[in-house]
Amino acid sequence: MNQERTPDYGGYSSEPATPLEFLERIIASLPPGDPTRSDLIELRSSVGEQEEMITEARHTIEKLDEVVKKVTSPANRIGTYLGSPNKETAQIVVGGSDYYCNVDPRINVARLKKGTRVLVNEAYVIVGDLGYELSGPVTKIAEVLGSDRLRVGTEHGMQSVVLQRSQDLMKETLKLGDEIRVDSNFRVAIELLSRTKTDEYYLETVPELPWEKVGGQEDALSAIKDAIELPLLHADLFAKFNHQTPKGFLLYGPPGCGKTLIGKATAYNLTEQLKEKTGEDMQQFFMHIKGPEILNMWVGESERMVREIFSTAREKRKEGFLPFIFIDEAESILGTRRAGRYSSILSTLVPMFCTEMDGIESLNEVVIILASNRADLIDPAILRPGRIDRKIKVNRPDRVAAREIYRIYLSDDLPYDPALVERTGGVNEAISYLIDKVSETQFARRDENRFLDVILRSGKRDTLYRGDLVSGAIIASIVERAKELAIKRAISTLQEEGISESDLLVSLNTEYAENDIFPPTDIVEDWLKLIDYDSENVVKVSPVRGQVKAGGESHVI
Repeated sequence: MNQERTPDYGGYSSEPATPLEFLERIIASLPPGDPTRSDLIELRSSVGEQEEMITEARHTIEKLDEVVKKVTSPANRIGTYLGSPNKETAQIVVGGSDYYCNVDPRINVARLKKGTRVLVNEAYVIVGDLGYELSGPVTKIAEVLGSDRLRVGTEHGMQSVVLQRSQDLMKETLKLGDEIRVDSNFRVAIELLSRTKTDEYYLETVPELPWEKVGGQEDALSAIKDAIELPLLHADLFAKFNHQTPKGFLLYGPPGCGKTLIGKATAYNLTEQLKEKTGEDMQQFFMHIKGPEILNMWVGESERMVREIFSTAREKRKEGFLPFIFIDEAESILGTRRAGRYSSILSTLVPMFCTEMDGIESLNEVVIILASNRADLIDPAILRPGRIDRKIKVNRPDRVAAREIYRIYLSDDLPYDPALVERTGGVNEAISYLIDKVSETQFARRDENRFLDVILRSGKRDTLYRGDLVSGAIIASIVERAKELAIKRAISTLQEEGISESDLLVSLNTEYAENDIFPPTDIVEDWLKLIDYDSENVVKVSPVRGQVKAGGESHVI
């Protein structure tokens, strides 16, 4: 049997020849002088151009087909990878729904991490790994559930949600109150937002503050030493007598009299004494919390902050610190659950605080100190024995105590009027002279020192003078004003100047005339925070705004 063979330049090819190749073979078979040869050569040129056009058109059509296929194919979905039950399938969540799906063989399942985004085609097959999401909602941890789960969502009125930890977050040490970023499906905690050293907004560094720097409060200091220092420094003796260690303390009294200062001094001195007794390098952890900072309009947010405060204190105790929770203006968050602006918050905040306090066994864990200038407004459930065991009154300083406070602020290293120093015989003598003069003027029972008239329910009328409303803060401000006057005088005279008697006396008058802690009206509720009277016995308060002399008599205006 003969098989037709197609010649190809001296060889044979089993593939069908193109029209151009047929023409070339025919031309090659004709003799050089054949007249048909020239016509075929022209035909070959024309056929070649047409083939080039057909090839270009084919490429263009193929590209258009690819474009049409892309614009008409369904979009891929993005899901969150939750784990793999085996090497070929995976558990994902897409749009809030869970799926068990297949994995493209080209994807290495072992390299997928819990919480990362995956690309899913229309058949719900994982076809790509997109890594962790870079954005998403931020929330705070409400509770750590084991090593792989977290409860979040109690803030801002949101329902509680339990999340899984992402693979990279499994190694992190998480605690109550930490901020975390969550995937868009709200199933996996992806990232712990970076913590800073000042992330605890309520912390305050305790300065070196020995008891000697707290002047004029011997009774309060003695009471707080007995209540706080003795149980910690003599624990064995307290155990022998089976004496219950107090948990919390209330410092109450007028503003500016040293409640916060006593709290800081307690933290510093107690820690120093424990260091000396135990030999451990212990540090205090002073949590200075302003009451109104905890109040929050969102349901559950204030309660979460209270839990976070106590949880932080307990964790710091485990780390070797001695934590102090000092709550200033305690009546604002622990007030009686009465009708008012924050009644709905207080109705749940006070029980939460009670619950947290009940979880503290003794001072060896956390020292709780409340400060208030209206202790009568604090809920009785907080002040009962077993929670706040000691109530310590911080009184206004009397004349002797005021002298001690002046001596703390009028220190030996300050410049004093050279003429006064020379006249009195030395710096210490000059300081004593200045303290005598300013305290005598401040506590004098004269008409120009009249400050407040209080009318009681019994009909009795009491007159309060400047000395009756003195505080450590006022004394500190008087000294600062005197320093400012001496500095201005030194600048204007270009001579060596110092604090003089007139500087202190002028500052004294200016302080009582301008001090912002004194209410500008005669509203009894405002003045009750400053005077030591039972709120039920006061009928009216009449501030003395100023006085003029007329005919030798003083008239209040």
